[in-house]
Amino acid sequence: MSTRIAMIGFGKIARDQHRPALAASADFDLVATVDPQLQSDPAATPAHFTDFDALLAADVDVDAVALCVPPQHRFAMACQAIEAGLHVLLEKPPGITLSEVDDLEQRAATAGVTLYASWHSRHAPAIEAAREWLATQTVTAVEIDWREDVTVFHPGQDWIWEPGGLGVFDPGINALSIATHILVRPFALREASLDVPGNCATPIAAKLSFQDTAGAPVDAILDFRHKGDPCWQMRVKTEEGELLLEEGGGRMRVDGEVRIDEDKDEYAGVYARFASLLDEGRSDIDLRPFVHVADALMLGRRRVVADFHE
Repeated sequence: MSTRIAMIGFGKIARDQHRPALAASADFDLVATVDPQLQSDPAATPAHFTDFDALLAADVDVDAVALCVPPQHRFAMACQAIEAGLHVLLEKPPGITLSEVDDLEQRAATAGVTLYASWHSRHAPAIEAAREWLATQTVTAVEIDWREDVTVFHPGQDWIWEPGGLGVFDPGINALSIATHILVRPFALREASLDVPGNCATPIAAKLSFQDTAGAPVDAILDFRHKGDPCWQMRVKTEEGELLLEEGGGRMRVDGEVRIDEDKDEYAGVYARFASLLDEGRSDIDLRPFVHVADALMLGRRRVVADFHE
């Protein structure tokens, strides 16, 4: 029997990624959507509500929810869902503070429901192959280059510039989710610089310098001011050769040779993982990418730059 799931938040990411993945999945049946901005929308069928309370009070059988609302609103809704006995999938980032996600983990364990902090970029086509290749290598340096145009990928999303919105770390955390998954040795932040527009609370660009437990540098450049095609790549230098991930993990090269070049739905992997967790009756809350962002926001030197206007 498929899991009856409701999408809470029906914005761009829910429409473009979550809905198609659910439609193609035999493990889930999308039974409802919730979004306060939509009074009615044929695309939000079969049952649409303008608030979560209305869904919980309605005669709709739901087993799980996917929280696709901005991170500033996830904690309260996740608490409601857990209290109602529903399993919860959290879009990334899983919240706005580490403490609130820790709280959710404890609530889910007490209630006996599954809590899944998802990282969609880990399901890109080349990620597992990259992880397997690196498992036999000795890494000497890592260079992350993650740049995109915020006006293209986050149009009109004012929440991203508010406290908890993460700014450039909203896409940047995707790179960190990949790095924490494929690199054998853990790494920690040593220094960071953050460019923050004068009219925003979150960074528009960042430079991060990490070091792994063997002393190898892991450097990252994140920038929302990039024009043209996005650059989502990671170069991993080893004693034996060099691995290059491009297109956010869609393409993998080893010493220049293309090993993988595919266009695969990352969110299909997200929901396959959620389904397996439900079958096993357990949760998955890997906070390492979020910890690195929190460290950067705490340790980073801030530089005020020009105001941002879309």
